[in-house]
Amino acid sequence: MKQLLATALLAVAFSAFGHGGEDHGAPPPALSQSVAPRASAASEEFEVVAALEDRKLVIYVDRFASNEPVADARVEVEASSVQGQASETSPGTYVIELAAGLPAARHPLTISIETGDSADLLSLLLDTSRPASTVAAHSHEWSEWAVWVLAAVLLLAGAALLLRRRRQRR
Repeated sequence: MKQLLATALLAVAFSAFGHGGEDHGAPPPALSQSVAPRASAASEEFEVVAALEDRKLVIYVDRFASNEPVADARVEVEASSVQGQASETSPGTYVIELAAGLPAARHPLTISIETGDSADLLSLLLDTSRPASTVAAHSHEWSEWAVWVLAAVLLLAGAALLLRRRRQRR
C-alpha cells in the first residue's frame, strides 16, 4: 500500500518539473532605456554603425582590421530624406543633424568615407519602424495535458485504495 501511494505521489511530483525548455520563472526585467534604431555595415577597410538618436544620425566609423576609430575622415550620408556631410564630434564619431525626424520605415543609407589613405562606400538599411512583439504565445500541447490527467488519475486511485483499505480494517 505504501509503495502504491509513494508511486502516485512521485508521479505527481515529476509532472511539476519544467517541460520543453520553457522557463516558468520570473519574466526578464524591462529595459530601463529605449534602444535607438541601428544599422551596421562593414567592408575590408571600414566598419560603420549608424544610430538614430532624437533628430541626429550618429555614425561610428572604425577600421575593420583593428577596430581603431577613424579620425579626421570625410563622411557623407545619402538617403531619400538625408543628404550631407557629417561633422566629427569625437574620434570615430560623426553626426549629421536631421531637420525632421525620420518617419517609421526602412531607410536605405549610403555612407561615403574618405581618409588620407583610403576611401570606401558602404550601404546599410536603417529600420525605424517599431519592432513586432517578441513574446511568443504560450500553448499547451496534448502531451502536457496527458501528464496532468495521468497524475490526477493516479492520485485519485491512490486515495480510493487508501480509503478502501481503511474500511476493510474496520
